[in-house]
Amino acid sequence: MLIDSMTRRRMTLPALALSGLLTLGLSACGDGEGIVDTPGDADLQCTIDINEILETGLGRDNIPALTNPKFVSAGHPEASYLLPLDRVIGFLVGDRALAIPHNILWWHEIVNLDLPEGQFLVTYCPLTGSALAFDRSPAGGIDFGVSGLLFRNNLIMFDRSSPVTLWPQMMGTGVCGPRTGTVLTRLTVTEMTWRAWLEHHPDTEVISSETEWDRDYTRYPYGDYEDLNSPPFFPQQFNRSRQPKERVMGIEGRDGGILALPFLELDRLGTRGVVNTEVDGEPFLVVWDRQAQSAVTFSRVPENPAGASGEPLTFRVETGRIFDNETGSEWTFTGRAVAGELTGSVLPGHPEAMIAFWFAWSAFHPTTDVWIAD
Repeated sequence: MLIDSMTRRRMTLPALALSGLLTLGLSACGDGEGIVDTPGDADLQCTIDINEILETGLGRDNIPALTNPKFVSAGHPEASYLLPLDRVIGFLVGDRALAIPHNILWWHEIVNLDLPEGQFLVTYCPLTGSALAFDRSPAGGIDFGVSGLLFRNNLIMFDRSSPVTLWPQMMGTGVCGPRTGTVLTRLTVTEMTWRAWLEHHPDTEVISSETEWDRDYTRYPYGDYEDLNSPPFFPQQFNRSRQPKERVMGIEGRDGGILALPFLELDRLGTRGVVNTEVDGEPFLVVWDRQAQSAVTFSRVPENPAGASGEPLTFRVETGRIFDNETGSEWTFTGRAVAGELTGSVLPGHPEAMIAFWFAWSAFHPTTDVWIAD
């Protein structure tokens, strides 16, 4: 059975997060009026159907994005808002392991990070369950905020320029404004429970509860929204062959191939399992871990410590441990060989993979293939 980490925190929808959504009765933007609220930019041409853009009534920045929040160690009192089964987005930058919890992103949705390695953007949309990170440099390194608009229930981000450009999170592409057509570079993230992330990255840093905003980061503000059978918040066409809120690991191939691996199917593999698959001829490994409530996608082509690529491998699980069939080397859940001929080699992550709710994945990828466990 999948673990429900929200049981302790379920509550009625708070006024701060969603009262406007419940009472306004959102309307689609029919003629372009009101899509953006900066004077003079209401006539922006969009590359998506503006009738699918919903105005939430919350307005730009009413859900406040964070920029360079404070990070603390896992044992710090300002990290005590996290419970072991809370979900975090794990982001590796240089030698640093950073945890960006759902608890923070329920209330802020966007975290802008300016680090020595680059200018990054870590995002989570609570309505579509999608966690994505980007390099902001294609947009000039500018900060991003929450627009208060939705596209297919998904967060629409905006860049802090004048006039602004709108960016649906699950697309990562400018769709309205001067940067229309610009694509943000996707970065690899992993999503798992806080307990599991700590096991793999005991030296991790995590966003402090002291964010300058008066929020209770122990409270989930969306009621029973994550129940498997609960519908999307706003009416949405999607493939109804699976439960709307089932999480899937979605993989996008380089030539347009799309594959979804539903968590309920992966869970049939047991406590830990692997799937050797291909998308557009590219070999991928998906590793499932029930305790972590996580699926992670890697290339099956290993890189040795010098950065040279080897031949594609296939993988199996024996007594909870991961081995490749070609050399018998043992691999961790994080894609590193720790014993055998390939010790020290790594499996590169796949940036074009994400975890999202099924309804959202299928709405954005209506031609998706679906992996089914035998």
